Amino acid sequence: MITNNIVLVGFMGTGKSTVGRLLAERLGWNFLDSDAEIEKNEQTSIAEIFRLHGEAHFRQLESQALADILAGSGQVLATGGGAVLAETNRTCMLGSGCVVALQATPEKIIARVSSDQSRPLLQGNLEERVHALMETRKSAYDFATMAIDTTELTVEQIVEEIIARTGLNQKEGQA
Repeated sequence: MITNNIVLVGFMGTGKSTVGRLLAERLGWNFLDSDAEIEKNEQTSIAEIFRLHGEAHFRQLESQALADILAGSGQVLATGGGAVLAETNRTCMLGSGCVVALQATPEKIIARVSSDQSRPLLQGNLEERVHALMETRKSAYDFATMAIDTTELTVEQIVEEIIARTGLNQKEGQA
């Protein structure tokens, strides 16, 4: 399965950005994070966009950013956890590359995101919010080309699995 782009999807805290950076480095590709691109384009934080304009406006910005980014190739893209909620985004992702869903247990996600105050959807009781959001999104990532459970894997193991399953060559020329 050779691909133009690798799109990482999954719930927050599954490792999309961390895995994406290392994967891009290994492949010699560009790494992009859709949330960071939105913040750069809008010159403000995601939390501020949510606060000032609401989630619906953010989702519109997200769809435009995904379409713009995925018009290119040779990229590893880490998406925001809710980017998969819009059908147009899922279609765009599948049409532009290999979509890899990263998964983890609720306990692992809570441990990973507990110190991150910048996540607007996690305000309030963290455990309740994570469990509730995971329940509402439990089938949201099913469209992906492949899924990898990151709960017990290192970043290096996840990257190696993606490279092996996509058949892509690392920039050092290894298969």
